[in-house]
Amino acid sequence: MTVIGERESELDQWFRAEVTATTPGPTRARDQPLSAALTGDRLLELFDAQAASRHLDLMARQLTREGNGYYSIGSSGHESNVALSAATRVDDPALLHYRSGAFFVHRVGRVSGSDPIRDVLLGVVAAASDPISGGRHKVFGSKAAGVIPQTSTIASHLPRAVGLAFALERAAKAGLACEWPANAVVLCTFGDASANHSTAAGAINTAVHTAYQGIAMPILFVCEDNGIGISVPTPRQWIENAYGSRPGLRYFEADGTDTVAAVETATAAAEWVREHRRPAFLRLRTVRLLGHAGSDVEAAYRRPGDLAADLRRDPVTATGRLLVASGVATANAVLRRYDEIGARVAEAAEKVRREPKLSSAAMVMEPLAPTRPTMVRTDALRAATSNGSASHTTDSREADAAEPGEPMTLAQAVNHTLSSLLAHDRDVLVFGEDVGRKGGVYGVTKGLQQSFGARRVFDTLLDEQSVLGTALGAGLAGFVPIPEIQYLAYVHNAADQLRGEAATLSFFSEGRYRNPMVVRIAGYGYQKGFGGHFHNDNSLAALRDIPGLVIASPARADDAAALLRTCVSAARVDGRVCVFLEPIALYHTRDLYRPGDAAWLAPIAGVRHADIGRARAHGTGTHLTIVTFANGVPMSLRVARRLAERGVHARVVDLRWLAPLPVDDLLDHARASGRVLVVDETRRSGGVSESVCAALLDAGYDGALARVTSEDSFIPLGPATNLVLLDEPRIEEAADKLLARS
Repeated sequence: MTVIGERESELDQWFRAEVTATTPGPTRARDQPLSAALTGDRLLELFDAQAASRHLDLMARQLTREGNGYYSIGSSGHESNVALSAATRVDDPALLHYRSGAFFVHRVGRVSGSDPIRDVLLGVVAAASDPISGGRHKVFGSKAAGVIPQTSTIASHLPRAVGLAFALERAAKAGLACEWPANAVVLCTFGDASANHSTAAGAINTAVHTAYQGIAMPILFVCEDNGIGISVPTPRQWIENAYGSRPGLRYFEADGTDTVAAVETATAAAEWVREHRRPAFLRLRTVRLLGHAGSDVEAAYRRPGDLAADLRRDPVTATGRLLVASGVATANAVLRRYDEIGARVAEAAEKVRREPKLSSAAMVMEPLAPTRPTMVRTDALRAATSNGSASHTTDSREADAAEPGEPMTLAQAVNHTLSSLLAHDRDVLVFGEDVGRKGGVYGVTKGLQQSFGARRVFDTLLDEQSVLGTALGAGLAGFVPIPEIQYLAYVHNAADQLRGEAATLSFFSEGRYRNPMVVRIAGYGYQKGFGGHFHNDNSLAALRDIPGLVIASPARADDAAALLRTCVSAARVDGRVCVFLEPIALYHTRDLYRPGDAAWLAPIAGVRHADIGRARAHGTGTHLTIVTFANGVPMSLRVARRLAERGVHARVVDLRWLAPLPVDDLLDHARASGRVLVVDETRRSGGVSESVCAALLDAGYDGALARVTSEDSFIPLGPATNLVLLDEPRIEEAADKLLARS
């Protein structure tokens, strides 16, 4: 038996008393329609899912009290979301609110061989055998039932849902293998408090904006409005006022205590979206019973009258009364059914208590960074066998586009490689702010839209969350998206789409769902004539500490081509989330040592692949090893030449990969000279050099070690830039100091 507390007992007693007191209606056959959407059998099926969800909530709290459970945010009061499962198909992808127990039980129960009760309990006890997260987190997710697991980050799943709705039809027309049919409806549910979050507002705006342009956007937003966010009330009609009359967003509303009306309205909403391929918004009025979570004492901030009013609107009780009043079942039959479901939950809980937990850090981290380097290399080499269409002019100053065998700039190399990837693989999409018609702020994507069309190379809203959300959804639909964030400073507006969504999906689904994507970001400092903080940002710390994220940062054309191909193949093969950081100041750089020498140009013919986590060395000097990346590479090479003129021979090691760091190569080159200077154009605090130094020391390096960095400052406008950014005189000075003391 489930042992329940005072508030849970009150809820249980209310259900029993109300069902018992209901006046029974004339007995009717179970196959007889109650409405256009429900028969008696169907209503019993929905009640079973609601009752199972309720008992799972009670059991989660009991397991937590015993010390065997670790998650007690329940669905009690939200069981009317079972109507959403009744209204949609199993092949309609669902991205759910965390109070979706009844929906989950019903949806998963429609899949042959599934046991949603056991699945939920395995998540509650953090069992390694949990079929979705493998014991890493309690989430509602099921590969077989099309439920994409979500974290508790407020509203962070809405941009992904919009991206998936955008990509469904596009994937079908591209002939991609997509696990959802082209006529699917994306279901996205969230709470009333979440509806106020900027992420939700931006995602809904993107959906409406996209549909306004005549592009398919088959998404049903469902706000499960219980009137409170933890302890903060939502004004009674706020959701309707905020979303009920928005042009381009069809609005529906249903009372969750009226099961028949809820199913009928949810069905009408889902079918409207399926037919029109446009977004709709359903406000499902619910209540929150048993508080926000197990530790929440509602009586501390809610009035007794409000709690009593919510209890009277309990959806499980409402369905139980309807079964009796409509003559589908007697009160005793309903109570017996309810108790039998409770016994099944208790029996399942007794079994899962003994399930093993994750027992090592390696087990926990296994889904974070799947790596099959041989398969990635094979895919990259396959893609590189075709040069694709001709490359395109990447700057108005460059009259002719370079061919692969000709020396080219970094910008030209990125442009040519994108062109080749688009030509070779139909799963590649390139998009972002100004990447289409304009060809990018720096001309890096110039000509791609003309060559490959607006379905594959397109402009987006000026909203980084929506840019990344489009990529998240497109990846689920079978694409390898290559979104562009216009400047590094802008990615911080949307960092949670990488940290909270992209990087966690594989982790919380044990690799069953993946986020293949390569995010191109123009960044770093040293721009000439276009300065200021937001266009010259050198802050990488927020990216580098995201578990499993791959960060590539090329300095020269040939490396740009190789690293970009590798990132795309790693995304396609292993589902990796990659960030491709492009140094703006090196986009069109041609010279290295003196004006006109063209020594920073490089051909990319035959350049196909660069293993993740492998550095590149320039030179073989044994007096000093300079470790650097991006803009630091040409600066360090010039310093190395000046040192050589004084008889000091240095090698310059280009990290290329900022995550994971090329530790083995670092150690080899460090030991070759016994003196390491880390040249880091990012900030001293939280910059790349901290991790490089730590990696060397952790690996046992015991030689001389120093670092030289930019200042802990935002980058100012004009000549003041030079006061805070790392420059060659400081690099040379640091090298001399290191050599002098060792």
